[in-house]
Amino acid sequence: MLQVRSLTGRVRLLVLTATLLSLAAAVVRPWLGAAGAVVLALLVSGLVQRRLRAEIEALAQGRPVLDELQPVVALAASREAQARQELQAADDKRLQLEVLLEGMQDGVLGVDSGGRVAWTNAEMGRILDTHGLGAVIRMGRSLAHTLRDPALLELVDRVVEDRAPASLRTSTLLPGRIFDVNAAPLPNGGAVLVLRDVTRAEALERAQREFVANVSHELRTPLTSVRGYSETLLDSGLIAPEAEPWVEIVLKNVDRMSRLTEDLLVLARTEAPDRKPLRRSIAASTLIEDAVRNFTSDSARLTVSGATSTPVLADEIAVQQVLANLLENAAKYGRPSDGSEPRIEVAAEDTGNGMVLFRVRDFGPGIAMEHHSRLFERFYRVDKARSRESGGTGLGLAIARLLIEENGGTITLDSALGRGSEFRFTLPVASSAVGADTADEAF
Repeated sequence: MLQVRSLTGRVRLLVLTATLLSLAAAVVRPWLGAAGAVVLALLVSGLVQRRLRAEIEALAQGRPVLDELQPVVALAASREAQARQELQAADDKRLQLEVLLEGMQDGVLGVDSGGRVAWTNAEMGRILDTHGLGAVIRMGRSLAHTLRDPALLELVDRVVEDRAPASLRTSTLLPGRIFDVNAAPLPNGGAVLVLRDVTRAEALERAQREFVANVSHELRTPLTSVRGYSETLLDSGLIAPEAEPWVEIVLKNVDRMSRLTEDLLVLARTEAPDRKPLRRSIAASTLIEDAVRNFTSDSARLTVSGATSTPVLADEIAVQQVLANLLENAAKYGRPSDGSEPRIEVAAEDTGNGMVLFRVRDFGPGIAMEHHSRLFERFYRVDKARSRESGGTGLGLAIARLLIEENGGTITLDSALGRGSEFRFTLPVASSAVGADTADEAF
């Protein structure tokens, strides 16, 4: 009986020890990770079972002792089975992640908290091996000795420090190649990089821009000739009166094609990667006054509801192009449902946070919410039939977005059916803008 009591006490001590070790494994799980905690649980379970078997062999003298220990042994076996299941689940997830990474067409590379290469996928090796650099990817080696690109290394440092995703486009990682790099922080303090080779896509986009610019230039000369001869025919009296409407139709379509070619040229120039706007300090009220002065529509009533004199840092010609596009759209599509004259309000106000807000508002039918997300896309039109009738190109808002963003601002829309539309864009205050871009010639 004394042996039974001794064994019972020692068993209880072993169970208490196992419980404490299990709690310790749960506490250190955030640092060890799921796999580490599972391994620790297996070790604990194995130690407890071996110790119990030793106690049983040394002290058990009869059936009663073994019956008393049976629940403890069963509990240990259950804990071991549970630990093995968790380990198997963790191993399955690891295999799924490996299959996913190896199936990606982008290069993926993981960096640990010490800035060393922790893991990578096959595509990353293929990207670098194409240029004879595949041998430099070694696990545990410093990232600075693996990918010698200062901009990329700075991106990783920023992501790790700020704990926020970031991206860049680099052409200095490999000779003649262009990559889009996206980086995101990892829970352990490291980062993961995803590299996509966009060299071919960039070349196609550049060829497209050059084609559009060349075609637009080539169309200018014949359109100018057609307009000149058509106007001469109307003024000379050489054609019969009943033929004059036909010539006027020719002139109307020539004007429409001229607007399209000019918009395509503006778009091509704006999207050029080497373009830099000529930014200078100019009063917001001056920009508004010039836009109102240049507004030539006789079919709409334009009023200024307020214009701050706060100076903004912007390319004046680009901003005038944006205001002209917004005012023209308001005059075309802002006619109220009762058929009355379109009314337009334009304003500029200092927001107090280093930006000046410009607003162009109409009181027309408004724009349904489903169109808002695509309204600034090239060639997108809310009402295609109405746009064709009014001669719209579908490029005005896309150009406006590009011009405002390159001047350090943003452009948005506030509209709903039945309450008109208000386009808003911001420009940085001249005194608060630092490191402004400059160019030798204006847009």
